[in-house]
Amino acid sequence: MSGKDLRIVFMGTPEFAVHSLRALVEGGYNVVAVVTTPDKPAGRGQKMHQSDVKVYAESVGLRVLQPARLKDEAWVEEFRALEADLGVVIAFRMLPEVIWSMPRLGTFNLHASLLPQYRGAAPINWAVINGDKESGITTFMLKHEIDTGDVIERRRVDITDTDTAGTLHDKLMEVGRDAVLSTVEKIASGNYEAIPQEVLTDGELRPAPKIFKEDCRVDWSNNGEHIALLIRGLSPYPAAWTPLYNSEGVEMGSIKIFKAEFKAGGGLAVGEITADEKRLEIGCANGRISVEELQMAGKRRMGVEDFLRGVRNIDTLKAMN
Repeated sequence: MSGKDLRIVFMGTPEFAVHSLRALVEGGYNVVAVVTTPDKPAGRGQKMHQSDVKVYAESVGLRVLQPARLKDEAWVEEFRALEADLGVVIAFRMLPEVIWSMPRLGTFNLHASLLPQYRGAAPINWAVINGDKESGITTFMLKHEIDTGDVIERRRVDITDTDTAGTLHDKLMEVGRDAVLSTVEKIASGNYEAIPQEVLTDGELRPAPKIFKEDCRVDWSNNGEHIALLIRGLSPYPAAWTPLYNSEGVEMGSIKIFKAEFKAGGGLAVGEITADEKRLEIGCANGRISVEELQMAGKRRMGVEDFLRGVRNIDTLKAMN
């Protein structure tokens, strides 16, 4: 049997998932429905925001379903009526067993790490923050515990010294698209071996928990190598940030930092800021961080020279109270 003979239900939300959905559609696969999150108000104007998956699905005429509660009996029956052969999940909500077990051939997930490493919500960010030299994607069959199902495919991707969470995201999105198509075909043919993750465990497992705002705050008493990795691993989203204080210790606002370079030495105290027309540096435990791209609250993201043209006396402030 070919993968194109299957009735596929696709479940996902962000751009990362759209890439694989587009590949299925353009490849002639039978996507009978797309399941995504409900529209919700966002931004200052609280306009209703649609997920990236919904926007694409509607643009190509796919049926879109947006259940508010995944265990709701009416929704379960609506899902059952799809008579799905296979479920495909990418960056979606945690599914109840009644849903993921319903397709005839099961449901598989695309995860942005080499499982069993980096189980959790933010594998791309943590791989960069931790200074890893390698990442990858995994397709695996869903089971009760999150991100623990038997593995069908793993594909590796190098992390370079200049990669950010954003550039690694795009690399994994490309590799993931191809792995999704390959996994669909393997499941359709039945010619594959799903490998328990316990067999793939080698050494200490690192988690990838959800990242909150306080996790993104730069601690300037850390070593510069760690700070530079944190900035790369949070760029462009959710972005590393630091408050700014005046000489009396009063907070004067904050900046997000998207690109920076660690430089050893320099004689700056921890959190001390020095700046001229082209340079903005902040002291850390073993040197200084030279900021290259940043954003002040309420302003657009910009290069450091443009930023300094519009801000006066920033070197009278400190980044650590």
